[in-house]
Amino acid sequence: MKVAVLDITGKDTGRKVELSSEVFGIEPNDHAIYLDVKQYLANQRQGTHKSKERGEITGSTRKIKKQKGTGTARAGSIKSPVFRGGGRIFGPRPRNYSFKLNKNLKRLARKSALSIQANDNNLVVVEDFNFEAPKTKNFVNVLKALELDAKKSLFVLGDENKNVYLSSRNLKNSKVVDATGINTYSVLNAGKVVITESSLEGIESNLSK
Repeated sequence: MKVAVLDITGKDTGRKVELSSEVFGIEPNDHAIYLDVKQYLANQRQGTHKSKERGEITGSTRKIKKQKGTGTARAGSIKSPVFRGGGRIFGPRPRNYSFKLNKNLKRLARKSALSIQANDNNLVVVEDFNFEAPKTKNFVNVLKALELDAKKSLFVLGDENKNVYLSSRNLKNSKVVDATGINTYSVLNAGKVVITESSLEGIESNLSK
C-alpha cells in the first residue's frame, strides 16, 4: 500500500511511502484486539478501593441485647454489618487488576488495529517536524492544516520529541507518542493516526518480529 507524504501545512510533497502489508494490511484479529484493549484499560485502574469490614470498625464489642426473649433477631456487637455504621460484608479490598499477555498476541493486536485504520483511510503520513519551543498554538496550527482540529488524533513520532509532546499536552483530543509507545487502544480510539516518516521504520521493525 502506497500513501502520499504530506508536510505539516497539509500539502502533498509529491512523495509516497510504501506501507508494509505485514503490519498495515493483515486480516484483523478481533479477539486479540479485545484482549489487548482489556489489558490496557485494566492497567489504568489503581485498585486502591477499600471499605472497612466488621473487624476494622471502631466501636464496642459488647453484646447489645440478650440472646433470647426480645422477639427480634439475635444481635452481637454494634459493629455488625446489619446496623447503621457497621462494617461492610465482603467489601472491596486493594487489588491489582493487571494480567499478562504474550508478546506475539500484543503484536498481532497492534497490527490489527493499524490495519483497520489503514483500511478505513484513517492513516496520514507526514514529514518529520519539530518546534523551536513548546507552544500549544504551534500544534493547533498543525491540526488545522491537517483538518484534524475537530477530530481525535494520534501522532506517532520517530523519536521522543519534548517540544512537540509539551505543545500537545493541553489538547484533550490529541495524543503524541513515539514509535515504541504505540498501543492498540490509542490507535483505535483515534479518528486519524498521523505517522511521521521516521517512525514508520520503527513501527514496522517492532511489529514484524
